[in-house]
Amino acid sequence: MNTEKLVTMANQIGGFFAAMPDHQEALEGIALHIKKFWAPPMRRELLAHIDANADSGLAPLVLEAIKHQRDLLN
Repeated sequence: MNTEKLVTMANQIGGFFAAMPDHQEALEGIALHIKKFWAPPMRRELLAHIDANADSGLAPLVLEAIKHQRDLLN
């Protein structure tokens, strides 16, 4: 899948969860959504993109969620 599309999709997920008043709950929600609904190759591609690019294009909340829950997404 196109990495740019994955970044866009992840940011859309983050936009939904950003409205949650509990920051920790938002982080967990983002990571769990990606784990549940993205195929493993999609998750691997997004993680590889983050590893290879200092400016991943991800919203700060999404990047934080992925970094804190990386083990869940592998």
